[in-house]
Amino acid sequence: MLLQLRDVEARYGAVRALHGISLAVDEGELVAVLGANGAGKTTTLRAVSGTVRRDGEILFAGRKLPRRAEATARAGIAHVPEGRGTFMELSVWDNLRLGAYTRRTGLNEDAARVFDFFPRLEERRDQQAGTLSGGEQQMLALGRALMARPRLLLLDEPSLGLAPLVVREIFVALERMRAEDGVAILVVEQNARLALRAAQRAYVLEVGRVVVEGEAEELRRNESVRKSYLGY
Repeated sequence: MLLQLRDVEARYGAVRALHGISLAVDEGELVAVLGANGAGKTTTLRAVSGTVRRDGEILFAGRKLPRRAEATARAGIAHVPEGRGTFMELSVWDNLRLGAYTRRTGLNEDAARVFDFFPRLEERRDQQAGTLSGGEQQMLALGRALMARPRLLLLDEPSLGLAPLVVREIFVALERMRAEDGVAILVVEQNARLALRAAQRAYVLEVGRVVVEGEAEELRRNESVRKSYLGY
């Protein structure tokens, strides 16, 4: 397994948000994390990326993952948070260059790959990021993450607030990243139908615990799981 969480707990001050989460993501696999608001989905991603206090064990490529965000990024993990984290005053190109801050070579080749996934970004290369549409900003956030050449991509609510056609375009790109480039993806997504169509496996959280896990297709067909935990 590329990523393994074993009995991971996380806190915000005195409040415990995760109560012993265990999950795994294999090389080139898209895994969804589902659940209601407050279930601990975002905190799970933050525990991996080192942006929240955590206990338990997280292994990446067989090694214990550091608890510092910068060290996590250097290990090959890119985190696209909810809200995208785009540098609004900078151009599209400057945002992409910032994604590759840990190295000095190969920027043009990596940017060409990003533009292959998202042609609209190439059309807006010199445009200020703050003037992009919401969908284009999400594409830019993903593109900036890819510039770091990650082995694992952490995505928090990539479809939030976007039109269905844009969401479809983004998920087609995610599938290409996984299938063609071998990027593993751990995605938090409120739209359970969408996530289960895209994922190979999924975990359902409830108040900081894993309550259901399994193959995505199996969860899609399980009526009791859908009604009890996924809201459809």
